[in-house]
Amino acid sequence: MADARKQARRTAWPVAFCGLIAWTAPVDPAFGQKDAGWTKIQPQAAIHDPASTIIRAQAVEKVPEAPPLSMVATSGLTVDQLIQIAIERNPRLARASFAVDAAEGKRIQAGLYPNPIISATGDELGDRTGPGGIWSAPQINQEIVTGRKLSLSQAVAALEVDQATLGILNERYAIIGQVRSAFYDAYTLQRRAEILKSLATLVEQSVGTGRKLVEGGNIARLDLIQLEVQYEQVVADLEAVNRELPGAFRRLAAVTGDSTIPFARLEGAFESEVPLYDLDRGVDIVREVHPEVRSAKVGVDRAQAALRRAQVEPIPNLTLASAYVRQNQNASSDWMVGVSLPLPTWNRNQGNNRTARAEIGVNASDVGRVQNELVDRLATAHRQYAAARQRAERYRLAIIPRAEETFKLSTDAFKGGQFEYLRVLQAQRSLIEARLEYNRSLGDAWKAAGEISGLLLEEAWPPKSPAK
Repeated sequence: MADARKQARRTAWPVAFCGLIAWTAPVDPAFGQKDAGWTKIQPQAAIHDPASTIIRAQAVEKVPEAPPLSMVATSGLTVDQLIQIAIERNPRLARASFAVDAAEGKRIQAGLYPNPIISATGDELGDRTGPGGIWSAPQINQEIVTGRKLSLSQAVAALEVDQATLGILNERYAIIGQVRSAFYDAYTLQRRAEILKSLATLVEQSVGTGRKLVEGGNIARLDLIQLEVQYEQVVADLEAVNRELPGAFRRLAAVTGDSTIPFARLEGAFESEVPLYDLDRGVDIVREVHPEVRSAKVGVDRAQAALRRAQVEPIPNLTLASAYVRQNQNASSDWMVGVSLPLPTWNRNQGNNRTARAEIGVNASDVGRVQNELVDRLATAHRQYAAARQRAERYRLAIIPRAEETFKLSTDAFKGGQFEYLRVLQAQRSLIEARLEYNRSLGDAWKAAGEISGLLLEEAWPPKSPAK
């Protein structure tokens, strides 16, 4: 009885030591949690929204309801319909969403505690005093993470989730701007075909008048040929544009993200007021709230968190060990306990600390670089927009009305035999060039405005009130 009590006392403290391993292991707040949540290290100038989940919701929400595609045959395909399709089907947006899920998985993994290691060891097997040898089984080893390494690692990963989430917003508005620009590229071509068709009708009427005058002996056959050449030129341009239209529409469908969209007539604002954009106000917007800038600022916070993580790496982790030992030589049952840790003598993570400090500078420089690139893109688009808009306005108010009046007067006079055919040719050419140039200028203005709208993160477009 006394031997049993002695044996119990001898084995009680190793059992208690094993219990201590299990009790002390979850020292990091992330241990044992399915989803440890956001780290305590908050970005200082990163995301302006209350939570990243809100950003993801904004990135995938639909634009204002547009008519379904089944109505395209009767009502035409609008830019809002195409944007709705892009938000639902564009693989770039889906890829960005998966990138967020991947970053979230890395954040969860970064906070997980090391698994315990269980092993069995046999020594002195076949010894003459005890052929069974000495067995340490089971032996349990548990690494104890110190210095808040797990929570600091999770902080870095959490900021990478923020960057990936901002990537969804960046892709969303990049796609929206590209769809709007591609829409007006195709729409301008469609309107060019319509203009050429109406101009062909006008020139054909002049050719008809010329034939009557030739039959009456009022003009020479050579004069009629010149009118017919101009008509054929207009028809040739019309046929070329009709050849271009399917390719332009297919490009629009590809930019939207669904290349299988059936060919349809496009409808949208064109000759109405082109949106007004102020360059200085746009620069302020892209420098402060554009997702690329916000992501770069989060990158600075992530680099700072990575430095804090690198600084605690030299703090050694403890490895606790305990095992039941059976010694067959003397038929005894014993316990083994142990504690080990690495000594940070030569490797104190000096290189990674230096790299982390340099990364802070790199990411801080990226903020200015991204801002400058965005301003460059905005300024380029605004330059094209402002010039095209002003040119279109001049054609609408001054050039086209005069060209139409000149064409009408010269045609009427030509019918009466008062003018030479050269004046009619000149008037027709001026009218054709004016209408086509007006269409091209309007198209350039709308395409540039579409690109600007993506940079300025505009959902409702064209805006109902001019931007100031």
